Amino acid sequence: CTMADDGAHAATGGAAATMDGDAEELVIPRLDVDADRAVRKMERAKRKGRPELRLPDWYRNRLEGRSEEWMPPARPPDDIPRIDYDQVSEAEFIERFERPGKPCVIRGALDRCGARKKWTLEELYEKYGDIKFKVGEDDDGYKVMVKLKYFLHYLTYQRDDSPLYAFDSSFADHAVKKALCQDYEVPKYFRDDLFKLCGESRRPPYRWFLIGPARSGTGMHTDPLATSAWNALIYGRKRWVIFPPDTPKAALRTPGGDSEAIHWFTKVLPRAKEADWPHHPPIEFIQYPGETVFVPGGWHHTVLNIDTTVAVTQNFCSRINFKYVWPRTVRGRPKLSKKMLAQLKIHYPELAEYAATVDPYKPDDLPMSSSSDSSSSSSSESEEEPEESQVNQNPNSEHEGRKRKKCQADEVDSNGTSCESKRRSENATGTTFLARRPGEVSPTGGPKDSPNRAKGAMSLKQKV
Repeated sequence: CTMADDGAHAATGGAAATMDGDAEELVIPRLDVDADRAVRKMERAKRKGRPELRLPDWYRNRLEGRSEEWMPPARPPDDIPRIDYDQVSEAEFIERFERPGKPCVIRGALDRCGARKKWTLEELYEKYGDIKFKVGEDDDGYKVMVKLKYFLHYLTYQRDDSPLYAFDSSFADHAVKKALCQDYEVPKYFRDDLFKLCGESRRPPYRWFLIGPARSGTGMHTDPLATSAWNALIYGRKRWVIFPPDTPKAALRTPGGDSEAIHWFTKVLPRAKEADWPHHPPIEFIQYPGETVFVPGGWHHTVLNIDTTVAVTQNFCSRINFKYVWPRTVRGRPKLSKKMLAQLKIHYPELAEYAATVDPYKPDDLPMSSSSDSSSSSSSESEEEPEESQVNQNPNSEHEGRKRKKCQADEVDSNGTSCESKRRSENATGTTFLARRPGEVSPTGGPKDSPNRAKGAMSLKQKV
């Protein structure tokens, strides 16, 4: 993707926008749609995405009117360092954040991004209103798609506890939607992506365009194959909670295996903030418009949309986190790893030499640095995260549009263990890479493919 150099520092045409961290309201444009037809289309999408729910069940808890349970407090925690894009070089970023595995928030990476002007709801409606975007996945693995104009109409009336979330990973391959790629640029810190060597058709899905209403989000997860992620927010606000890699997964699960983000914030977060919580305390912060979150591989994270948000997120494997990603790729995506190794021999022979000697089945330790030891600060002071990761939602990978009736050899859990290996070993555990199994949580983002899927099921390729 490349950036259209519009020099747009503030959005126009339907959004009151600022880049200084203030909340902003996305204005829903006047829609030329048949309201009854739009409602029917969205109800059909709900039934396909979460067939176990009756339509009234979507708003049975009335969480829209109980905002005190999920909205951040008036003075929200800010436990993460923040830096300014123009004041921190790539080399400095690597040493301060990527190499030690420390999350951070980056201000100003999108200041000249065309998306600031072109991704208002009005502009998106005018250009993509009749184009379908993914809002979920059915029980057979097929994408649940709706036209953007119907989804925008849904934003005007929905009162759901955990609303549908437009989380599209195939926009770059679509004849019309691929124009979104011209509206943003990968920040300078994240352009080193070794998966690019494998080609777009071979690498796992890794980028998502997101439109999420308030209360939508991605449940607690880690990104697969130990990839790192960045999430750039164009409009709205996101509420993040993250934990270091050594935090036990079991401690972070929502009771009953529920994977909805809103229920994690209402049921698990209060417990994690109690004084007798036996694990690392939650790291909380708000992502504001114009900010980009860096999530190192292995960090657990969940994201809740406070307002209607528009964002883009990608996962990547750099030369820095290669030593963690490679063993998991060998175990979980053996065909991909062979292709990657062949390209490494040509472009990065030193990495190929390392890859040929490392034992992919030997346990390793992800960086477990925590940024909670120091308070957040400006770029001049800061020393110190899927996507909505993910996401996924969420390095979260999926093979979209295909029926998935059984676990395949190329599927992998968040530790890089293939499903084939799982069948050979009774001790293999973790979240599957492509198969969707009840009670398992997707790595991001994160983000999950469909925030409103069957209870406990979450596709790996969505992040925040």
